[in-house]
Amino acid sequence: MVKCANMEKNLQRCTCTYEPCPRKGICCECLRYHLSNNELPGCFFPPEAERTYDRSITKFLSLHKR
Repeated sequence: MVKCANMEKNLQRCTCTYEPCPRKGICCECLRYHLSNNELPGCFFPPEAERTYDRSITKFLSLHKR
């Protein structure tokens, strides 16, 4: 893990509900982790979708189709 100068500020805006996550507040690590799993971080999703922990790109696209 890297040190993050903005960690406190990031934590105030973090919408992730997965509490044991070691990447909370370290957005660059969170993004890197999720992209490596073909996912997006929870902050990309509306609250009701984020709570399902389905962070797939497919889920994201299905939420934003018109």
